[in-house]
Amino acid sequence: MELFTRKDVPEELTWDLTALYSSEAKLNEDMEKIRRLSEEIETDYRGKLSSVETIQACLDKYRELEQIAAIALSYCSLSASVDYSDAALQERNETFRRMYAQAASRLSFIDSEILAQDEALLREAAAQEGPNQPYLEDLLLQKPYQLQPETERVLAALRPSLSAPYQIYNMAKLADMRFPSFQAEGDEFPLSYALFENKYSYEPRTEVRRAAFAAFSAKIREYENVTAAAYQTNLQTEKILSVQRGHKSVFDSLLLWHKVSREMYDRQIDLIMEKLAPHMRKYARLLQKVHGLDRMTYADLKLPVDPAYTPQVTIAESKKFVEEGLSILGEDYQKMIQAAYRERWMDFAQNHGKSTGGFCASPYGGHSFILLNWQERMSDVFTLAHELGHAGHFRACNAAQSCFGTGVSSYFIEAPSTMNELLMAHYLLKTNPDKRFRRWVLSCMVGNTYYHNFVTHLLEAAYQREVYRIVDAGGGVQAETLSRIMRDTLQKFWGDAVELTEGAELTWMRQPHYYMGLYSYTYSAGLTVATQVCKRIETVGQSAVEDWKRVLAAGGTKTPLELAQMAGVDISTDGPLLDAIETVGGLIDEICQLTEELA
Repeated sequence: MELFTRKDVPEELTWDLTALYSSEAKLNEDMEKIRRLSEEIETDYRGKLSSVETIQACLDKYRELEQIAAIALSYCSLSASVDYSDAALQERNETFRRMYAQAASRLSFIDSEILAQDEALLREAAAQEGPNQPYLEDLLLQKPYQLQPETERVLAALRPSLSAPYQIYNMAKLADMRFPSFQAEGDEFPLSYALFENKYSYEPRTEVRRAAFAAFSAKIREYENVTAAAYQTNLQTEKILSVQRGHKSVFDSLLLWHKVSREMYDRQIDLIMEKLAPHMRKYARLLQKVHGLDRMTYADLKLPVDPAYTPQVTIAESKKFVEEGLSILGEDYQKMIQAAYRERWMDFAQNHGKSTGGFCASPYGGHSFILLNWQERMSDVFTLAHELGHAGHFRACNAAQSCFGTGVSSYFIEAPSTMNELLMAHYLLKTNPDKRFRRWVLSCMVGNTYYHNFVTHLLEAAYQREVYRIVDAGGGVQAETLSRIMRDTLQKFWGDAVELTEGAELTWMRQPHYYMGLYSYTYSAGLTVATQVCKRIETVGQSAVEDWKRVLAAGGTKTPLELAQMAGVDISTDGPLLDAIETVGGLIDEICQLTEELA
């Protein structure tokens, strides 16, 4: 299966970005409006932010600019994300980023002047309820780490350069890499980043799957040094900024905006590495047994328990699954799902140069846009439900909050998305009492939802923590070091249950999350909350659903602890995480039991 170029993709498989801008001219009008507003704000308020009234008036106008920028930024970045090989789309995205950075540099005086005031004045302004309150409360968090005004102005202007490592990573991965075909079972198979991640990783034919892994690993290894250089640059930038701002460590700097403690961050990694590992080793051995593998390798971990019972699902059929599976969230949620299909919020296509995996972008003032790489597997339906969880979350909080109140903590951001995956699974379990069907649903929960969030991303987080420890101590990392840390992390988790064949150590090259600060651990944090809330919905019913809806609408106006508490979960202790780990263990035990019964 060769990938299409973007221009050859059928329109019905693509998202409709005209919902943001119907023409290039309208985008240019907004870009000009952003420039003009930034100049007006500077003229009207620079040197004058010394009273609560002027601060509020300035932020009102700044909020207007940010709302326009959110739409324009989304349009440019979404257009670029579907084809990194299109130079015109990449240039337009970079042009907007440069223009926006200039506006941000011009307006950096806002934070500097407000933070230069007495703390009492800032607290008085933040105490006023209204659309600017979340912004001012965040400034109070930032106050101890604010630099001199001129320094902040220069840093704002440098935003495109400071984020360049992420752009370099994506260009190398999605535009420059050209994969040769590979041989297996006497046939020749095409290969690309997307084909490997979305197809061959799940391939039931052992020789094809392992040959694809070997060929894929050989190609990305050719880029290990440039990828390591980009990552090293990103790490050192984060470390330098944390030192300059006076943080005790780079961890403290990156966790500041998560609004959680270092203990909560470490807890996710330490407990899962220690207590989930035995359960997942048991699952790996089950996969080896049911597939009759000579050995269990790293390339075999995404195999389904029952490949003969893996239904194909068309895009049209997926609509029925997600509508019915998420029906418990109410009629309004159903209408959002229907609109998503009708108005083409989703980009299902697979094409050369497109971002791998999936994501959801939810610009304030517009609806969400979801990127997928559809393979017609049930796992795609779970991914779609996941991304619709983000869409439903931001639809609720965007409607209830100002754009300053939608900055949800990364610690909590994956709770609504993983919650949808669990709701889908629980719905499916109720539709059919057949043992084989039940085993399939349970294996979807373990092999997709929990594996993706409690294993794949958690191992990234454990690896990442070791990398940051080196950087925090003043060291640096190269490709060889990164591969060693990744191999050690994988070995610690999988023990002797999985053979780490050559190429497993290169897993650090395959995810963009490393360029997003300490993001990887948040998947497990969100799923920990989602597991508990889903159980509460199963036992309490509609009142738990209503609590959850209030949580979604709260957006970034509450901390993760407060949001979880609103949903009936206490994440100040390790209880919810330990229970979630035991839940996974229970699922695996039942899958093993059902496998014996079905033998």
